[in-house]
Amino acid sequence: MMALTKNQALEPAKQPSSIGMPLLHKVIFLVLLAFLLVLPFMVYPVFAMKVMCFALFAAAFNLLLGFGGLLSFGHAAYFGGASYIAAQAAKVWGFTPELAVLSGTLAAAVLGLVIGALSIRRQGIYFAMVTLAFAQMVYFFALQSDFTGGEDGIQSVPRGDLFGLVSLQDNISLYFFVLVITFGGILMLYRIVHSPFGQVLKAIRENEPRAISLGYQVNRYKLMVFTLSATFAGLAGATKSQVFQLASLTDVHWSMSGEVVLMTLLGGMGTIFGPLVGAAFIVSMQNYLATFGAWVTIIQGFAFVIGVLLFREGIIGVIARIIKRPL
Repeated sequence: MMALTKNQALEPAKQPSSIGMPLLHKVIFLVLLAFLLVLPFMVYPVFAMKVMCFALFAAAFNLLLGFGGLLSFGHAAYFGGASYIAAQAAKVWGFTPELAVLSGTLAAAVLGLVIGALSIRRQGIYFAMVTLAFAQMVYFFALQSDFTGGEDGIQSVPRGDLFGLVSLQDNISLYFFVLVITFGGILMLYRIVHSPFGQVLKAIRENEPRAISLGYQVNRYKLMVFTLSATFAGLAGATKSQVFQLASLTDVHWSMSGEVVLMTLLGGMGTIFGPLVGAAFIVSMQNYLATFGAWVTIIQGFAFVIGVLLFREGIIGVIARIIKRPL
């Protein structure tokens, strides 16, 4: 009876891969791609690249929180850690841009694997506090270490030539490099969520004891999703260091972890497109309200409160509920 129940539980997990991407999602992705292709000619390209980097960061965090049900307060460790490694690889080791980004991403994956293996032994608020503690360790390492430059960070990171052939000094050229990374990363996250692995994650999120009773090794799945989330967060951080030619303490500060939580909740936790909207909203607010100085933080907090009161499932979550389609 137990084996039969487990097999039945696996059947829904296989369904999404056989059906493929819904037409609505295909249309949204195509519209999004078309919009991003013309965006650098409408706004400052560096601002557009910043939005894309944080959109990927928020999507990576959403994989852990929205679909894995694990709240981490330390995702800045992977975002900022990858930023430092990518900057070091490009400036000191002489790596080309794609290898520098890859180096940062791999470093974030290893860091996520190590921290995840220690963190998943706890649950709930204890898990969140452990991730925050590890992130603070990474922050103080970046502050004290010689290669990170301390409070100055790693500055003047060369953008280099893509594959040794295409110069990325021009903002437009760099924009399309970032676009490929961001859009490709989001598509990979979409595939992970709608794979059998993603369905098991949702089952663990909804009812962990039941998933255990069905024979799933829950901790293994948690470690996998934690590592994957850290990897994509690192991909975003490594890309950001190439855009701004800088890796700084801001990238590993605890406030960065708070910002990505805000982006995810505001856009819609557990949705595909919610974190993208949340990231665009927060980054745009920081950019266009920069003249208000420290008041930007207060305005962000006010916007978050209003968002929670009016859009309890997030902006995209509410839209999905109205149209009765998953987004």
